[in-house]
Amino acid sequence: MKIEIIKKNFVRKGCLAVASILFLLFLYNINQIDKESFFDNEGRNFVKAKVVEIIEDNETESGIYVGNQTVMISILSGEFKGKLLEATSSSSYLYGTHCEVGKKVIAIVSESNGTFVASVYSVDRAAMIYLIIGIFVLTIIVIGGKKGLASVISLGFTIICILFLFLPLIYRGVSPVFAAVIVTLITTCVTMYLIGGWSIKTLASSSGTVIGVIIAGVFAWLFSKMAQITGYNVSEIENLIYVGEKTSIQIGELMFSGILIAALGAVMDVAMSIASTILEINEKNQTLTRKELFQSGMNVGKDMMGTMSNTLILAFTGGSINTLVFIYAYNYQYNQIINLHSIAVEIIQGIASSMGVILTVPCVSLITCMLVKRKK
Repeated sequence: MKIEIIKKNFVRKGCLAVASILFLLFLYNINQIDKESFFDNEGRNFVKAKVVEIIEDNETESGIYVGNQTVMISILSGEFKGKLLEATSSSSYLYGTHCEVGKKVIAIVSESNGTFVASVYSVDRAAMIYLIIGIFVLTIIVIGGKKGLASVISLGFTIICILFLFLPLIYRGVSPVFAAVIVTLITTCVTMYLIGGWSIKTLASSSGTVIGVIIAGVFAWLFSKMAQITGYNVSEIENLIYVGEKTSIQIGELMFSGILIAALGAVMDVAMSIASTILEINEKNQTLTRKELFQSGMNVGKDMMGTMSNTLILAFTGGSINTLVFIYAYNYQYNQIINLHSIAVEIIQGIASSMGVILTVPCVSLITCMLVKRKK
């Protein structure tokens, strides 16, 4: 018996290793893309630098910054490393920064026929970003132990899939909705396997997650048709249309693919929680029937529906808080507000994702009960 188990584990690990290698090769191949150039970056380099001198400050006596600073910077990276260059720094909110001696910045350096032009692009905040990520990862691992480590790995895998699978696919002309479904399937299976192992819990929660995400996508499409909203009724659509003209990206489907990806995390959370609960209850009392287990799963799910729906609605609301402040400050009329494209899009995104979460509860409950009480 032990030999058979060892053989099964060996075969399983071998299959996972082969699948992982094939997946990495696929990612490498699909990322070999010659991207369209939207502007000429030749001779323009973003490099790390350090402010060594303030040549001309732009701070007035009242403490207001007016115009640009002129500073001397020392280049710390790139082909111009070690050079001292005079640079300008804007004090705008989006670009530049107010420089002080010793401050580390990111500079734009252009060179033409031996002549250098430099300007400060932003503060060099990469180290702080990595520190924040490190604290987050360490916290998960310390509190969650092995499960926490599995969560970190699954999160990293999800990010890799979005950056190196979803984006290259849609850039190559694949439907964004189809690409989002593929990413959902892969990340769900891998995440659930890392957290739950090879088990009924993994199978049930994975199936429920995929069903819930697809439900969210269907409702998003249906609500959009009812409200006469398309993927072109989004912010920055002019820039996106320009990108679509230069590439094979199907701009009109981006909104719906975003809803699928946004719903994935919440749906996954609900699916795993319901499946774990039903399995734990069955483990403690195996005399319970499918109907009783299903009812237990539904009771737990009802408590989660409200919190997870709130999570999604608040997440989408937080993403559009600038728009809400703008509307409030300008005192828009009701008929104007309710018929704004941006408001309709946010409502559709929030409700469609919440519908996916809500309907995941009965789906996962039913699937888990059927698997737990299946005939041998």
